[in-house]
Amino acid sequence: MLVGGGQIGPDDLNLTLNRASMVVAVDGGAGPLIDSGHIPDAVIGDFDSLDDSHKARIPTDRLFPVQEQDSTDFDKALRSVEAPIVLGCGFLGRRLDHQLAVLNVLVQRQDRPCILLGEYEIVFHAPPRIALDVTPGDVVSLFPFQRVTGQSCGLEWPINDLVLEPGGQVSTSNRALARIDLHMDAPGLLVMLPRNALDQVMQAFVSGQTGRWPARAE
Repeated sequence: MLVGGGQIGPDDLNLTLNRASMVVAVDGGAGPLIDSGHIPDAVIGDFDSLDDSHKARIPTDRLFPVQEQDSTDFDKALRSVEAPIVLGCGFLGRRLDHQLAVLNVLVQRQDRPCILLGEYEIVFHAPPRIALDVTPGDVVSLFPFQRVTGQSCGLEWPINDLVLEPGGQVSTSNRALARIDLHMDAPGLLVMLPRNALDQVMQAFVSGQTGRWPARAE
């Protein structure tokens, strides 16, 4: 679990804490955790938004400063943890520029399965393949951060034979007819589903049946 300093809903911490074996705060994200009575297992970032009162309550061996300024704190944290699946809260909402930077990192760190919790939906980078038994009528939004193609089953408007790309064709506000299957030819597509799909998406990633994209060359 990664906790950021963005918008955190009243149930977000409990929802993710109950599903995580380790809790990592991203810089100022330590504040909401500590205020809720939880000391993070680690804190990663440049610490420019971690106030002294919260920092004083964290054991020094749990502080992992990364001082370079060429990447966001979310990027610093996501690239520094190794887990079958990462859940993130406190990264969506509030400032739009921060949200866009976070979504960009999801695509850049294509080898790191990560699900972000928003106020109404979850967001994740589409793996090579994924199958989900979502509720018919659920909104399924697909947004490309780079040029991608793929195949789908169970969507009202299939993406078969489409080229999805920024500034071109997208597939937001699509709808599930039944079980959905996505098979992507390349990384770069973000998937948005209702929050109630969280456990299904987690199970799909943990099962290993989704496959993984290779890490990008640095």
